[in-house]
Amino acid sequence: MEPMRAYIFPGQGSQSVGMGKALADASATARAVFQEVDEALGQSLERLMAEGPIEELTLTENAQPAIMANAVATLRVLELEAGIRLADKADFVAGHSLGEYSALCAAEAIDLATTARLLKLRGRAMQAAVPVGEGAMAALLGLGLDGARAVAEEAAQGEICAVANDNDPNQVVVSGHKGAVERALEIARAHGAKRALLLPVSAPFHSPLMEPAARAMEQALADAQIRPPLVPLYANVTATAVEEPSEIRRLLVEQVTGMVRWRESVAAMVEAGVTHFVEFGGKVLSPMVKRIAPDARTTSIVSMDDIEALVKEI
Repeated sequence: MEPMRAYIFPGQGSQSVGMGKALADASATARAVFQEVDEALGQSLERLMAEGPIEELTLTENAQPAIMANAVATLRVLELEAGIRLADKADFVAGHSLGEYSALCAAEAIDLATTARLLKLRGRAMQAAVPVGEGAMAALLGLGLDGARAVAEEAAQGEICAVANDNDPNQVVVSGHKGAVERALEIARAHGAKRALLLPVSAPFHSPLMEPAARAMEQALADAQIRPPLVPLYANVTATAVEEPSEIRRLLVEQVTGMVRWRESVAAMVEAGVTHFVEFGGKVLSPMVKRIAPDARTTSIVSMDDIEALVKEI
């Protein structure tokens, strides 16, 4: 009996100059993905990914579609050039924050051009929701979810400080007003955190401060065609499997201000029988999966060599 697999897709922070270039050089399928995204956005995102500068690539409105395009390109090469179809080899899909859009595109719930445009808009809306310098995010290591929640509550002091990402048993991210997040760093250290550090992000993602962006996405998603995915999606905000397009649409809106429940999502997939997690377009989620489920197998797919190795394996 074949092992149960989840295909997983990374979020913001996994971008780097040169991403996708070797794949595009080696594969017409990958080039076609990047070209379709460029046409959908009316910009040369592929050149920005290949050549930088990193400051421009890291802008939220560029990083989000770029990370998606890179991940979907690796999957398309696997499907179209190696004949390994997602519907035949994956039981579930999931993605971290913007990776949820990559997962839905991979599972053919949203077409590629629409996914690219939605992520460009999402990036712009998230950046515009809070003036630069007013929000911040911080990673708290070694406190767990309950410890991080207690820190966020104590740090708020009339401002917003909320848990944004429950990434794994060791890493929880808080988000909100800059002053509150800076207070959270001090409180976390006093509570015995192994490390507490500000993240190099330009806005307080996955916090109530993102409400204007959630409204913008609600409007955009209302007009977007969403089909049932080929396999169920484990949603960030519920850590449960969803397939119904109206439910997917609602959860994508909630996800903008809600907590990314990655630790719970991975645990739920393992509980459902998943033993192998395949990460497309990055090597960010696989270490988190191992910290959540040490017995699970993880594979990261970034290069043609990675794709060829996976083909032999599955």
